[in-house]
Amino acid sequence: MKRSPHGHRHHRRHLHLHLHRAVTGVLALTGALALTACGSDDTSGKPSAGAAATHTMKTAMGDVKVPDHPRRVVVLDTAELDSAITLGVKPVGSTHADVKSGFLDYLPRNKVAGIKDVGAMLQPNMEAIAALKPDLILTSKIRHGDKYSQLSAIAPTVMTENTGYPWKANFQVHADALGTQAEAARTVTAYDAHIRRVVAALGGPTKAAATKVGMVRFVEGADIRIYGRKNYIGTILADLGVGRPPIADKAKDGFSYDVSPERIDLADADVLFHSTYGDPAKAKETQTTSSGLWKNLRAVKNGKSFGVDDQLWIQGIGYTAADKILDQLQTDLTKR
Repeated sequence: MKRSPHGHRHHRRHLHLHLHRAVTGVLALTGALALTACGSDDTSGKPSAGAAATHTMKTAMGDVKVPDHPRRVVVLDTAELDSAITLGVKPVGSTHADVKSGFLDYLPRNKVAGIKDVGAMLQPNMEAIAALKPDLILTSKIRHGDKYSQLSAIAPTVMTENTGYPWKANFQVHADALGTQAEAARTVTAYDAHIRRVVAALGGPTKAAATKVGMVRFVEGADIRIYGRKNYIGTILADLGVGRPPIADKAKDGFSYDVSPERIDLADADVLFHSTYGDPAKAKETQTTSSGLWKNLRAVKNGKSFGVDDQLWIQGIGYTAADKILDQLQTDLTKR
């Protein structure tokens, strides 16, 4: 654009006026933000005037900048879905587990109603995720590390290293990403109180420790798993301080000791819980539980063997699931 030789002074005066107005506007805005910040309750999860504010998180994939109060969250695994629901956040999208109902049955129907299904957990549909215009994606490296570049191109993606065993630490990461740390603290306090109530119902810590509790999972297409200590259910049993059968300490990587139906005698315990993933016949549950070896287990002979919901006990992984599991443990472990 050509400027007339006389235009410089005129231009400077206009510039000065614009600057004055801009500075006044910024000062007014700063004052307004300060006022709203003073009056906002940042534990409510509701965005304040600083909704665009972000914070940087350390994740399994490096530092990630996330919104302080994300409004459109997509979760890609069952633990992340449990965390969000527990923390009072309804995701706009979630993958589904390999179950008939889509989302796991133990989650309250009203809490998952309206969440868009974005595909199977191991094969999330990138187009469906992008179409939801998320401002945060939650998952783990072990599940979706290979899809990180695709996901982070859609929205800030927070990945924990693993799932299952480190579920409590992962929950805190999810709370930090969702801006719901106060709600997370309340959840942990309530869980600790629930643990104390169940231990009291079992007759106190000494009595709890004297009861050896085993967990067996029948899995379609795999060997039978006798669970060790380094898994989700193992941590709940550890929190209760109950005893575990000797085989629990021989689990590979602490996770599980895998056996054929012919070695199910190794699962012997005072109380035995068992769940099934997939078809009971293909998972060898039918064959195993009708065998003499199974019927001869101490827990089975004493009426202390309990079939439990695999979705809740194994797949859920979170505080909402844990609360329901603790109720069932109290009922079954106090049966005479």
